[in-house]
Amino acid sequence: MNTLSINNLNLTYKNGFQAINNISLEIKNGMLGLLGPNGAGKSSLMKTIVGLQKPSSGNIFFNDIDVVKNPEFIKKNLGFLPQDFGVYPKISAYDLLDHIGVLKGITDNNIRKKQILNLFEKVNLSDFQDKEVHTFSGGMKQRFGVAQALLGDPKIIIVDEPTAGLDPEERNRFNILLNDISQDVIVILSTHLVEDVRNLCSEIAVMNHGQIIRKGEPKKLMAELENKIWSRSLDQNNLENFYTQYEVISRQLIERKHHITVFSEETPKDFMPVNPLLEHFYFYSLTQKP
Repeated sequence: MNTLSINNLNLTYKNGFQAINNISLEIKNGMLGLLGPNGAGKSSLMKTIVGLQKPSSGNIFFNDIDVVKNPEFIKKNLGFLPQDFGVYPKISAYDLLDHIGVLKGITDNNIRKKQILNLFEKVNLSDFQDKEVHTFSGGMKQRFGVAQALLGDPKIIIVDEPTAGLDPEERNRFNILLNDISQDVIVILSTHLVEDVRNLCSEIAVMNHGQIIRKGEPKKLMAELENKIWSRSLDQNNLENFYTQYEVISRQLIERKHHITVFSEETPKDFMPVNPLLEHFYFYSLTQKP
């Protein structure tokens, strides 16, 4: 069992901006969904975990090793899949993965070849290993990205907005692959897409303004909002009045009509009850003051 322990972590940049504000987390094997809007501090936290920048204070332990003092330890055990996985043109998938394997320190040719072939089979790309990666579809590129992230048998994998731009079929296939991987390692899924987290993660952490504002199992978090979420349609002219009267957590257009969703302990007049979803919990969390 792998364990990542983050204790009282703070990061303030030279311009005085505090990107990470006293974060403490303990993460074990499985998939943690790190949810937050753009600018919440997710990328700063990821960069600090993997040793690309040092925190102002606090510590990070991976399998009982202080990785702030020993960043090479986590780098040796790390797989990373960025949102945009750039590739070299005019190079086959096999040759590119072989090159990445050398960069990762897998110097034995036979071991590297065996790993690469096993990974192509795992991500269902064996029939395409001789094709140039830049010709792959979006879903195939993401699966190739998973293969390179898994090279070297990492114990912690970070994926950043992995399903952006994928069609529904590719997205589902990719999510199943991520789920299979998370049985044996730590996977941190950093995203602002609630749907991905709802489908994949047994635990979520909501981040905003550099803080973890809520953490827990999705079902338990959604249960907190039972009988407290309400919705109705209304004219655009009345929107402002409702924002002053109710705790509005979201608004959207449905069939060209404005619908607002509110949080209320009591039944608001002319509203219909709504079964709470993870989206409701996420938006509700973002409206709460730290």
